[in-house]
Amino acid sequence: MSATRRQILARSGVIGAGIAFSGALSELFAGPAAAQGLGHTGYGPLVPDPEGLLDLPRGFRYRVLSREGDALRSGEGPVPSNHDGMTALPGRSGRVHLVRNHENRATATHPVPAVPGLTYDPAGKGGCTALTLDRRGQVLSERVAVAGTAVNCAGGPTPWHTWLTCEETEEQAGSSGYTKDHGFIFEVDPADPYRTGAVPLTAMGRFQHEAIAIDPRHGVVYETEDAFLAPFGLFYRFLPERPLGGVGSLRAGGRLQAMRVPGVPDLSPVQEVGASFDGVEWVDVPDPLADTTPIRLQDFGPRGITHAQKLEGCYWGGDHVYFVSSFAHSAEGSAADHRGQIWRYDPARRRLTLVIVFGPDTDVQLPGESPDNICLAPGGGLMVCEDGDGAQHVFGVTRRGEVYPLARGRQNIGTPEAPAWGEFAGVTFAPDGHTMYVNCYTPGTTFAVTGPWKS
Repeated sequence: MSATRRQILARSGVIGAGIAFSGALSELFAGPAAAQGLGHTGYGPLVPDPEGLLDLPRGFRYRVLSREGDALRSGEGPVPSNHDGMTALPGRSGRVHLVRNHENRATATHPVPAVPGLTYDPAGKGGCTALTLDRRGQVLSERVAVAGTAVNCAGGPTPWHTWLTCEETEEQAGSSGYTKDHGFIFEVDPADPYRTGAVPLTAMGRFQHEAIAIDPRHGVVYETEDAFLAPFGLFYRFLPERPLGGVGSLRAGGRLQAMRVPGVPDLSPVQEVGASFDGVEWVDVPDPLADTTPIRLQDFGPRGITHAQKLEGCYWGGDHVYFVSSFAHSAEGSAADHRGQIWRYDPARRRLTLVIVFGPDTDVQLPGESPDNICLAPGGGLMVCEDGDGAQHVFGVTRRGEVYPLARGRQNIGTPEAPAWGEFAGVTFAPDGHTMYVNCYTPGTTFAVTGPWKS
Protein backbone atom coordinates (compact mmCIF):
# COMPACT_ATOMS: atom_id res chain seq x y z
CA MET A 1 0.00 0.00 0.00
CA SER A 2 1.04 3.58 -0.48
CA ALA A 3 2.35 5.57 2.46
CA THR A 4 2.83 9.21 3.22
CA ARG A 5 6.32 10.61 3.22
CA ARG A 6 6.30 11.06 7.00
CA GLN A 7 5.14 7.49 7.58
CA ILE A 8 7.95 6.19 5.41
CA LEU A 9 10.54 8.32 7.17
CA ALA A 10 9.32 7.31 10.60
CA ARG A 11 9.50 3.65 9.68
CA SER A 12 13.06 3.98 8.36
CA GLY A 13 14.25 6.12 11.28
CA VAL A 14 15.46 9.07 9.21
CA ILE A 15 12.93 11.81 9.86
CA GLY A 16 14.14 14.98 8.18
CA ALA A 17 16.27 13.32 5.50
CA GLY A 18 13.60 13.56 2.84
CA ILE A 19 11.98 10.75 0.86
CA ALA A 20 9.07 10.38 -1.47
CA PHE A 21 8.57 6.97 -2.94
CA SER A 22 6.32 4.01 -2.44
CA GLY A 23 5.86 0.94 -4.59
CA ALA A 24 7.84 -1.49 -6.70
CA LEU A 25 8.54 -2.44 -10.29
CA SER A 26 8.36 -6.19 -9.94
CA GLU A 27 10.34 -7.28 -12.96
CA LEU A 28 13.02 -4.61 -12.43
CA PHE A 29 13.49 -4.85 -8.67
CA ALA A 30 14.77 -7.94 -6.91
CA GLY A 31 12.43 -8.90 -4.10
CA PRO A 32 9.81 -6.84 -2.27
CA ALA A 33 10.34 -3.09 -2.33
CA ALA A 34 10.43 -1.07 0.85
CA ALA A 35 11.11 2.64 0.67
CA GLN A 36 14.29 3.53 2.54
CA GLY A 37 15.89 6.74 3.72
CA LEU A 38 18.29 8.70 1.55
CA GLY A 39 21.87 7.81 2.40
CA HIS A 40 21.03 4.14 3.15
CA THR A 41 21.78 3.22 -0.45
CA GLY A 42 23.07 4.66 -3.69
CA TYR A 43 26.45 6.37 -3.80
CA GLY A 44 26.51 8.50 -0.68
CA PRO A 45 25.81 12.18 -0.06
CA LEU A 46 26.09 14.78 -2.80
CA VAL A 47 29.26 16.87 -2.74
CA PRO A 48 28.87 20.61 -3.45
CA ASP A 49 30.35 21.49 -6.83
CA PRO A 50 32.91 24.32 -6.54
CA GLU A 51 32.02 25.33 -10.10
CA GLY A 52 28.38 25.76 -9.11
CA LEU A 53 26.95 23.56 -11.86
CA LEU A 54 26.22 20.01 -10.70
CA ASP A 55 26.53 18.30 -7.31
CA LEU A 56 27.39 14.58 -7.50
CA PRO A 57 28.43 11.85 -5.04
CA ARG A 58 32.12 11.49 -4.25
CA GLY A 59 33.98 9.65 -6.99
CA PHE A 60 31.73 10.93 -9.78
CA ARG A 61 32.74 13.50 -12.37
CA TYR A 62 30.92 15.51 -15.00
CA ARG A 63 31.86 17.17 -18.25
CA VAL A 64 29.84 19.87 -19.95
CA LEU A 65 29.32 18.73 -23.53
CA SER A 66 27.30 21.68 -24.77
CA ARG A 67 25.69 24.90 -23.52
CA GLU A 68 23.02 27.07 -25.08
CA GLY A 69 24.33 30.12 -26.88
CA ASP A 70 27.72 28.60 -27.68
CA ALA A 71 28.47 28.00 -31.35
CA LEU A 72 27.35 24.72 -32.86
CA ARG A 73 30.41 22.89 -34.18
CA SER A 74 28.69 22.66 -37.56
CA GLY A 75 28.74 26.45 -37.87
CA GLU A 76 24.94 26.49 -38.36
CA GLY A 77 24.38 28.95 -35.52
CA PRO A 78 24.24 28.99 -31.70
CA VAL A 79 23.33 25.97 -29.59
CA PRO A 80 19.53 26.28 -29.17
CA SER A 81 17.76 26.89 -25.85
CA ASN A 82 15.58 24.71 -23.63
CA HIS A 83 17.33 21.32 -23.60
CA ASP A 84 14.71 18.64 -23.01
CA GLY A 85 14.28 14.96 -23.94
CA MET A 86 17.33 13.07 -25.21
CA THR A 87 18.61 9.63 -26.16
CA ALA A 88 22.02 8.00 -26.63
CA LEU A 89 22.30 5.70 -29.64
CA PRO A 90 25.19 3.46 -30.77
CA GLY A 91 27.29 4.53 -33.72
CA ARG A 92 30.15 3.04 -35.68
CA SER A 93 33.56 2.35 -34.13
CA GLY A 94 32.32 2.82 -30.57
CA ARG A 95 30.83 6.22 -31.22
CA VAL A 96 27.70 7.49 -29.46
CA HIS A 97 25.03 9.67 -31.04
CA LEU A 98 23.18 11.98 -28.65
CA VAL A 99 19.91 13.35 -30.01
CA ARG A 100 18.60 16.29 -28.00
CA ASN A 101 15.23 18.03 -28.09
CA HIS A 102 14.79 21.79 -27.81
CA GLU A 103 11.39 22.72 -26.36
CA ASN A 104 11.34 26.11 -28.07
CA ARG A 105 8.32 28.31 -28.57
CA ALA A 106 8.13 31.49 -30.63
CA THR A 107 9.93 33.47 -27.89
CA ALA A 108 12.98 31.19 -27.62
CA THR A 109 16.25 33.02 -26.95
CA HIS A 110 18.14 30.68 -29.27
CA PRO A 111 15.88 28.93 -31.81
CA VAL A 112 16.97 25.83 -33.68
CA PRO A 113 18.62 27.19 -36.85
CA ALA A 114 16.62 26.58 -40.02
CA VAL A 115 18.64 24.29 -42.32
CA PRO A 116 17.50 23.50 -45.88
CA GLY A 117 16.23 19.95 -46.16
CA LEU A 118 15.76 19.63 -42.39
CA THR A 119 13.15 22.35 -41.73
CA TYR A 120 9.42 21.58 -41.47
CA ASP A 121 7.95 25.05 -40.85
CA PRO A 122 10.23 28.12 -41.10
CA ALA A 123 8.17 29.73 -38.31
CA GLY A 124 8.85 26.86 -35.89
CA LYS A 125 11.67 27.53 -33.41
CA GLY A 126 12.02 24.01 -31.98
CA GLY A 127 13.68 20.85 -33.18
CA CYS A 128 16.62 18.59 -32.37
CA THR A 129 20.39 18.78 -32.41
CA ALA A 130 22.68 15.77 -32.64
CA LEU A 131 26.08 15.34 -30.99
CA THR A 132 28.48 12.58 -32.01
CA LEU A 133 30.99 11.44 -29.37
CA ASP A 134 34.07 9.30 -29.91
CA ARG A 135 34.80 6.20 -27.82
CA ARG A 136 36.52 8.41 -25.21
CA GLY A 137 33.45 10.63 -24.90
CA GLN A 138 34.92 13.61 -26.74
CA VAL A 139 32.54 15.62 -28.94
CA LEU A 140 33.32 15.06 -32.63
CA SER A 141 30.39 16.95 -34.12
CA GLU A 142 27.28 18.90 -33.16
CA ARG A 143 24.66 19.82 -35.73
CA VAL A 144 20.99 20.46 -36.43
CA ALA A 145 19.06 17.21 -36.89
CA VAL A 146 15.55 18.60 -37.51
CA ALA A 147 14.25 22.19 -37.41
CA GLY A 148 11.05 24.14 -37.89
CA THR A 149 9.12 22.07 -35.37
CA ALA A 150 7.61 23.43 -32.15
CA VAL A 151 7.85 22.71 -28.43
CA ASN A 152 9.84 19.47 -28.83
CA CYS A 153 9.46 18.00 -25.38
CA ALA A 154 10.38 14.31 -25.09
CA GLY A 155 10.14 11.33 -27.41
CA GLY A 156 11.76 7.92 -27.47
CA PRO A 157 14.31 5.75 -29.30
CA THR A 158 13.38 3.16 -31.90
CA PRO A 159 14.79 -0.39 -32.06
CA TRP A 160 16.51 0.65 -35.32
CA HIS A 161 18.47 3.43 -33.56
CA THR A 162 16.61 6.56 -34.55
CA TRP A 163 14.80 9.05 -32.31
CA LEU A 164 11.11 9.97 -32.39
CA THR A 165 10.82 13.60 -31.31
CA CYS A 166 7.43 14.79 -30.07
CA GLU A 167 5.82 18.22 -30.40
CA GLU A 168 4.04 19.19 -27.19
CA THR A 169 1.58 21.54 -28.87
CA GLU A 170 -1.49 21.34 -31.07
CA GLU A 171 -1.41 24.79 -32.64
CA GLN A 172 -2.45 24.95 -36.26
CA ALA A 173 -1.32 26.97 -39.25
CA GLY A 174 -2.14 30.65 -38.75
CA SER A 175 -1.66 30.50 -34.97
CA SER A 176 1.47 32.06 -33.42
CA GLY A 177 2.75 32.76 -36.92
CA TYR A 178 3.00 29.08 -37.88
CA THR A 179 2.63 28.23 -41.55
CA LYS A 180 1.85 24.54 -40.93
CA ASP A 181 -0.09 22.49 -38.39
CA HIS A 182 1.88 21.27 -35.37
CA GLY A 183 1.44 18.53 -32.79
CA PHE A 184 3.19 15.69 -34.62
CA ILE A 185 5.98 13.16 -34.16
CA PHE A 186 9.08 13.32 -36.38
CA GLU A 187 11.70 10.62 -36.90
CA VAL A 188 15.34 11.73 -36.57
CA ASP A 189 18.35 9.73 -37.77
CA PRO A 190 21.38 11.22 -35.96
CA ALA A 191 23.86 9.45 -38.24
CA ASP A 192 22.30 11.05 -41.34
CA PRO A 193 19.54 13.58 -40.57
CA TYR A 194 18.79 14.11 -44.27
CA ARG A 195 17.75 10.46 -44.46
CA THR A 196 14.71 11.23 -42.30
CA GLY A 197 14.33 14.93 -43.12
CA ALA A 198 11.44 16.83 -41.55
CA VAL A 199 8.43 14.63 -42.27
CA PRO A 200 5.53 14.58 -39.78
CA LEU A 201 4.23 11.11 -38.92
CA THR A 202 0.63 12.23 -39.24
CA ALA A 203 -1.02 8.83 -38.67
CA MET A 204 0.44 8.82 -35.14
CA GLY A 205 -1.89 11.66 -34.22
CA ARG A 206 -1.85 15.41 -33.79
CA PHE A 207 -1.97 16.33 -30.12
CA GLN A 208 0.24 17.57 -27.28
CA HIS A 209 2.72 14.73 -27.50
CA GLU A 210 5.15 14.04 -24.68
CA ALA A 211 6.95 10.69 -25.02
CA ILE A 212 6.82 7.31 -26.75
CA ALA A 213 7.94 3.74 -26.11
CA ILE A 214 8.04 0.88 -28.61
CA ASP A 215 7.30 -2.76 -27.88
CA PRO A 216 10.49 -4.35 -29.33
CA ARG A 217 8.74 -7.62 -30.17
CA HIS A 218 5.53 -6.45 -31.79
CA GLY A 219 6.33 -2.91 -32.86
CA VAL A 220 3.39 -1.27 -31.08
CA VAL A 221 4.17 2.37 -30.27
CA TYR A 222 2.79 3.78 -26.99
CA GLU A 223 2.36 7.56 -26.70
CA THR A 224 1.65 9.96 -23.82
CA GLU A 225 -0.22 13.26 -24.04
CA ASP A 226 0.70 16.14 -21.75
CA ALA A 227 -2.41 18.28 -22.14
CA PHE A 228 -2.43 21.56 -20.23
CA LEU A 229 -6.15 21.99 -19.66
CA ALA A 230 -8.96 19.72 -18.50
CA PRO A 231 -10.08 17.30 -19.75
CA PHE A 232 -6.51 16.10 -19.62
CA GLY A 233 -4.47 13.88 -21.87
CA LEU A 234 -4.89 10.30 -22.99
CA PHE A 235 -2.61 7.29 -23.21
CA TYR A 236 -2.38 6.01 -26.79
CA ARG A 237 -1.10 3.11 -28.80
CA PHE A 238 -0.24 3.16 -32.49
CA LEU A 239 -0.46 -0.04 -34.54
CA PRO A 240 1.90 0.48 -37.52
CA GLU A 241 1.19 -0.91 -40.98
CA ARG A 242 4.86 -1.94 -41.06
CA PRO A 243 5.78 -2.84 -37.47
CA LEU A 244 9.53 -2.85 -36.77
CA GLY A 245 10.13 -1.93 -40.40
CA GLY A 246 13.16 0.26 -39.86
CA VAL A 247 13.96 3.84 -40.80
CA GLY A 248 11.01 5.55 -42.45
CA SER A 249 8.61 2.64 -41.90
CA LEU A 250 6.26 4.64 -39.66
CA ARG A 251 5.42 6.87 -42.62
CA ALA A 252 3.40 3.95 -44.02
CA GLY A 253 0.67 4.75 -41.49
CA GLY A 254 -1.30 2.68 -39.07
CA ARG A 255 -4.11 2.83 -36.53
CA LEU A 256 -4.20 5.19 -33.54
CA GLN A 257 -6.13 4.10 -30.45
CA ALA A 258 -6.71 5.54 -26.97
CA MET A 259 -6.82 3.60 -23.70
CA ARG A 260 -10.12 3.10 -21.89
CA VAL A 261 -10.05 1.68 -18.37
CA PRO A 262 -13.68 0.60 -17.83
CA GLY A 263 -15.27 2.62 -15.05
CA VAL A 264 -12.22 4.89 -14.60
CA PRO A 265 -12.62 8.25 -16.34
CA ASP A 266 -9.63 9.81 -14.50
CA LEU A 267 -6.54 8.03 -13.12
CA SER A 268 -5.74 10.65 -10.46
CA PRO A 269 -7.95 9.25 -7.63
CA VAL A 270 -6.13 5.89 -7.79
CA GLN A 271 -3.35 6.28 -5.21
CA GLU A 272 -2.91 2.85 -3.62
CA VAL A 273 0.20 1.14 -4.94
CA GLY A 274 -0.68 -2.20 -6.48
CA ALA A 275 -4.16 -1.17 -7.57
CA SER A 276 -4.86 -3.01 -10.83
CA PHE A 277 -7.50 -2.85 -13.53
CA ASP A 278 -8.14 -5.75 -15.88
CA GLY A 279 -9.91 -5.66 -19.20
CA VAL A 280 -8.26 -2.49 -20.50
CA GLU A 281 -9.77 -1.52 -23.84
CA TRP A 282 -8.31 0.30 -26.84
CA VAL A 283 -10.66 2.52 -28.80
CA ASP A 284 -10.02 3.85 -32.31
CA VAL A 285 -9.42 7.62 -32.38
CA PRO A 286 -12.19 9.18 -34.50
CA ASP A 287 -9.99 11.89 -36.08
CA PRO A 288 -6.22 11.43 -35.50
CA LEU A 289 -5.43 14.71 -37.28
CA ALA A 290 -7.77 16.64 -34.95
CA ASP A 291 -8.82 18.92 -37.79
CA THR A 292 -11.59 20.61 -35.80
CA THR A 293 -11.56 19.01 -32.32
CA PRO A 294 -8.61 17.99 -30.13
CA ILE A 295 -8.49 14.22 -29.76
CA ARG A 296 -9.07 14.27 -25.99
CA LEU A 297 -12.37 16.14 -26.63
CA GLN A 298 -13.61 13.87 -29.40
CA ASP A 299 -16.58 11.54 -29.03
CA PHE A 300 -15.43 8.10 -27.88
CA GLY A 301 -18.97 6.85 -27.36
CA PRO A 302 -21.25 6.69 -24.32
CA ARG A 303 -18.61 4.90 -22.21
CA GLY A 304 -16.14 7.73 -22.65
CA ILE A 305 -12.36 7.46 -22.40
CA THR A 306 -9.75 7.56 -19.58
CA HIS A 307 -7.89 10.82 -18.91
CA ALA A 308 -4.93 11.76 -16.70
CA GLN A 309 -3.10 15.00 -15.96
CA LYS A 310 0.53 15.52 -17.00
CA LEU A 311 1.21 12.24 -18.79
CA GLU A 312 4.94 12.52 -19.42
CA GLY A 313 7.73 9.91 -19.39
CA CYS A 314 7.16 6.59 -21.19
CA TYR A 315 9.44 3.59 -21.58
CA TRP A 316 9.45 -0.16 -22.22
CA GLY A 317 10.82 -2.55 -19.59
CA GLY A 318 10.63 -6.35 -19.60
CA ASP A 319 7.23 -7.25 -21.03
CA HIS A 320 5.49 -4.03 -20.05
CA VAL A 321 5.19 -0.38 -20.92
CA TYR A 322 5.46 2.22 -18.15
CA PHE A 323 4.21 5.78 -18.19
CA VAL A 324 4.39 8.71 -15.80
CA SER A 325 1.71 11.06 -14.53
CA SER A 326 3.89 13.87 -13.21
CA PHE A 327 1.23 15.32 -10.88
CA ALA A 328 -2.48 16.02 -10.58
CA HIS A 329 -4.10 19.16 -9.16
CA SER A 330 -7.80 19.21 -8.41
CA ALA A 331 -7.73 23.00 -8.65
CA GLU A 332 -6.82 22.58 -12.32
CA GLY A 333 -9.54 20.04 -13.05
CA SER A 334 -8.23 16.65 -11.93
CA ALA A 335 -10.51 14.47 -9.85
CA ALA A 336 -7.87 14.24 -7.07
CA ASP A 337 -4.39 15.48 -6.14
CA HIS A 338 -1.11 13.60 -6.27
CA ARG A 339 2.59 14.42 -6.71
CA GLY A 340 3.51 11.75 -9.20
CA GLN A 341 2.57 8.24 -10.33
CA ILE A 342 4.17 5.56 -12.47
CA TRP A 343 1.79 3.13 -14.17
CA ARG A 344 2.56 -0.24 -15.74
CA TYR A 345 0.52 -1.66 -18.61
CA ASP A 346 0.74 -5.39 -19.36
CA PRO A 347 -0.36 -5.91 -22.99
CA ALA A 348 -0.64 -9.69 -22.68
CA ARG A 349 -3.09 -9.46 -19.76
CA ARG A 350 -4.61 -6.10 -20.71
CA ARG A 351 -3.91 -5.04 -17.13
CA LEU A 352 -3.02 -1.58 -15.81
CA THR A 353 -1.29 -1.32 -12.41
CA LEU A 354 -0.17 1.62 -10.29
CA VAL A 355 3.39 0.72 -9.27
CA ILE A 356 5.02 3.88 -7.87
CA VAL A 357 3.73 6.93 -6.00
CA PHE A 358 5.94 10.00 -5.49
CA GLY A 359 5.61 13.09 -3.40
CA PRO A 360 6.30 14.79 -0.08
CA ASP A 361 3.18 15.49 1.92
CA THR A 362 4.47 18.65 3.58
CA ASP A 363 7.68 20.28 2.36
CA VAL A 364 8.13 20.84 -1.39
CA GLN A 365 11.78 21.80 -0.79
CA LEU A 366 12.51 18.16 -0.04
CA PRO A 367 13.07 15.82 -2.97
CA GLY A 368 10.83 13.49 -4.79
CA GLU A 369 7.91 15.32 -6.38
CA SER A 370 6.79 15.67 -9.98
CA PRO A 371 8.74 12.95 -11.83
CA ASP A 372 9.23 13.77 -15.50
CA ASN A 373 11.71 12.14 -17.89
CA ILE A 374 12.67 8.65 -16.77
CA CYS A 375 14.93 5.86 -17.98
CA LEU A 376 16.16 2.41 -17.00
CA ALA A 377 19.55 2.30 -15.30
CA PRO A 378 22.07 -0.21 -16.73
CA GLY A 379 22.01 -2.45 -13.64
CA GLY A 380 18.24 -2.32 -13.22
CA GLY A 381 16.08 0.21 -11.44
CA LEU A 382 15.37 3.71 -12.65
CA MET A 383 16.74 7.20 -13.09
CA VAL A 384 14.11 9.89 -12.64
CA CYS A 385 14.31 13.59 -13.48
CA GLU A 386 12.53 15.81 -10.97
CA ASP A 387 10.47 18.76 -12.22
CA GLY A 388 8.93 20.37 -9.15
CA ASP A 389 9.50 23.29 -6.82
CA GLY A 390 12.68 23.94 -4.87
CA ALA A 391 15.90 22.03 -5.49
CA GLN A 392 16.00 19.88 -8.62
CA HIS A 393 17.45 16.36 -8.58
CA VAL A 394 18.08 13.30 -10.64
CA PHE A 395 16.99 10.40 -8.42
CA GLY A 396 17.87 6.75 -8.65
CA VAL A 397 15.50 3.99 -7.60
CA THR A 398 17.34 0.74 -6.91
CA ARG A 399 16.23 -2.78 -7.73
CA ARG A 400 15.23 -3.11 -4.05
CA GLY A 401 13.02 -0.04 -4.30
CA GLU A 402 15.38 2.32 -2.44
CA VAL A 403 15.50 5.96 -3.50
CA TYR A 404 18.72 7.99 -3.56
CA PRO A 405 19.91 11.30 -5.03
CA LEU A 406 22.37 11.04 -7.91
CA ALA A 407 22.65 14.69 -8.93
CA ARG A 408 21.46 18.14 -7.86
CA GLY A 409 21.39 21.21 -10.09
CA ARG A 410 23.30 24.22 -8.85
CA GLN A 411 22.72 26.77 -11.63
CA ASN A 412 20.63 29.48 -9.96
CA ILE A 413 18.15 30.98 -12.42
CA GLY A 414 16.46 33.03 -9.71
CA THR A 415 18.08 35.59 -7.41
CA PRO A 416 20.34 35.24 -4.33
CA GLU A 417 17.34 36.10 -2.16
CA ALA A 418 14.90 33.82 -4.02
CA PRO A 419 16.93 31.08 -5.72
CA ALA A 420 15.44 28.80 -8.36
CA TRP A 421 16.87 25.95 -10.36
CA GLY A 422 16.16 24.64 -13.83
CA GLU A 423 14.61 21.21 -14.14
CA PHE A 424 16.52 18.14 -15.29
CA ALA A 425 15.48 16.40 -18.50
CA GLY A 426 16.57 13.79 -20.99
CA VAL A 427 18.39 11.41 -18.66
CA THR A 428 19.86 8.53 -20.67
CA PHE A 429 22.84 6.17 -20.64
CA ALA A 430 25.51 5.36 -23.19
CA PRO A 431 25.00 1.99 -24.86
CA ASP A 432 27.84 0.51 -22.77
CA GLY A 433 26.24 1.81 -19.54
CA HIS A 434 29.40 3.64 -18.39
CA THR A 435 28.21 7.23 -18.89
CA MET A 436 24.99 8.96 -17.92
CA TYR A 437 23.92 11.94 -20.01
CA VAL A 438 21.44 14.46 -18.70
CA ASN A 439 20.24 17.96 -19.59
CA CYS A 440 19.54 21.00 -17.49
CA TYR A 441 16.58 22.66 -19.19
CA THR A 442 17.54 26.24 -18.23
CA PRO A 443 20.20 27.36 -18.84
CA GLY A 444 20.40 24.70 -21.53
CA THR A 445 23.32 22.46 -20.53
CA THR A 446 24.19 18.88 -21.51
CA PHE A 447 26.28 16.90 -19.00
CA ALA A 448 28.17 13.61 -19.27
CA VAL A 449 28.49 11.94 -15.84
CA THR A 450 31.00 9.17 -15.15
CA GLY A 451 31.90 7.37 -11.96
CA PRO A 452 31.87 4.07 -10.08
CA TRP A 453 28.52 2.85 -11.39
CA LYS A 454 27.30 -0.29 -9.69
CA SER A 455 26.27 -3.24 -11.83
